[in-house]
Amino acid sequence: MRRTKIIATLGPATDDPKMMDRIIEAGVDVVRINFSHGTAEEHVERAEKVRNRARAHGRQVGVLCDLQGPKIRIEKFKNGKIILNEGDTFILDTAMDPTAGTEERVGMAYKSLPDDVKRGDSLLLDDGRIVLWVDSVKGTEVHCRVVIGGELSDRKGLNKQGGGLSAPALTDKDREDIKTAAGMQADYIAVSFPRTAQDIIDARELVREAGCSAHIIAKIERADAMENIEEIIEASDVIMIARGDLGVELGDAALPPVQKNLIRMGRTMNRVVITATQMMESMIYSQIPTRAEVFDVANAVLDGTDAIMLSAETATGHYPDKAIEAMDRVCIEAEKQRSATHSDHRINTRFHRVDEAIAMATMYTANHLGVKAIAALTESGDTTRWMSRISSGIPIYALTSYVETRRKVTLYRGVYPVSFEVTDEDRGKIFSEAVDELLRRGAVRDGDLIILTRGAMMGVKGGTNSMTILRVGDLDSPVNPEDLPI
Repeated sequence: MRRTKIIATLGPATDDPKMMDRIIEAGVDVVRINFSHGTAEEHVERAEKVRNRARAHGRQVGVLCDLQGPKIRIEKFKNGKIILNEGDTFILDTAMDPTAGTEERVGMAYKSLPDDVKRGDSLLLDDGRIVLWVDSVKGTEVHCRVVIGGELSDRKGLNKQGGGLSAPALTDKDREDIKTAAGMQADYIAVSFPRTAQDIIDARELVREAGCSAHIIAKIERADAMENIEEIIEASDVIMIARGDLGVELGDAALPPVQKNLIRMGRTMNRVVITATQMMESMIYSQIPTRAEVFDVANAVLDGTDAIMLSAETATGHYPDKAIEAMDRVCIEAEKQRSATHSDHRINTRFHRVDEAIAMATMYTANHLGVKAIAALTESGDTTRWMSRISSGIPIYALTSYVETRRKVTLYRGVYPVSFEVTDEDRGKIFSEAVDELLRRGAVRDGDLIILTRGAMMGVKGGTNSMTILRVGDLDSPVNPEDLPI
């Protein structure tokens, strides 16, 4: 079973019901709805459609709503595009008619640009394909010289090398979009371009005020965010390594070690990690990935990322289902490596919660005892999230009656949601029903060892306080230590 989760962005390419079925059959775990494109009605319709089709396939698929964030973009050109040559002068003018761009100047949607830059700064357009050197700032005009030229078209994004743009993470549009996401009961809401932990805290407050329990994702895509990274991770439930803008602001050579460090930090701080952007970009048009893309995905898996994300590959690409299938087979092969199944994570760390300690003890025991599966009776899913921080080849089943929890754990590495209703307080009956569920799924067979975790007070979130080792087919007898595998 694949442990690393796959996120696929919905779009025109997945709207066809047959394609929707194919991406679910291919193994998508979470779908991303990009609020930078489309209407609120389209977003709601796509969320409803994917949940309906997932139910028809007997699957749980999480829904991730990705807020647009501040629009740091140029405006439009009279003729749709221009050519900039090295050495040309070019002006970014925040007061200019937004549709009147020429070879000499273009409007800016981000009105604070003249306040955020100075002579000597480097500005990067279109994901760094065009590089401008700031010569001077005059009122609403930023006068630049072209360092790296090329074709430039309407509405391309702008970054400042090294960071330093002061745009707030949450815009008025984002605040309205949060209400839309809350209305569809999104499982995850991603905050674009956060610079500080307060951006995440503010977003969480807005989400809760809207009556939604979605987990909050901090998209790490600004150089400024790296200055406050521990606080941002601490304030969030999930981090997304958004390698597009982050790579532009940091520089491409700096990105690989930053990605590895962010994955390590996220796991150490018990946060879920998503690796995103251009993971299989060539599959927008091709049915097979490049070898470089295969290595990219595999390395992220080996580093311990919880999830890998597809963007245009599934939203507008020609082969959404094949992109997911390619990711699936690369993940499965990478997960066979020893580094993906063995761990000394937090071996010398003090735990602060009982359920956290039970989760760590469970994984240590499972990895050293030949356990075939872990069944975690959980209300919030927290216990399974802590378990998923430990590298292991053992499946973790989150048994819960809460549909919101089942949707959230779709993002946790190696955790699989199971609809499970506790109908009796009798310990033996609970154990028997849990084992029967694993047997029904083909996860275990008679004679296998499993670990079951639960709380003494069923129905109380955060109350997991026990782990029990059981042998399938002989629940009434204690496990004989002499029979355990060496």
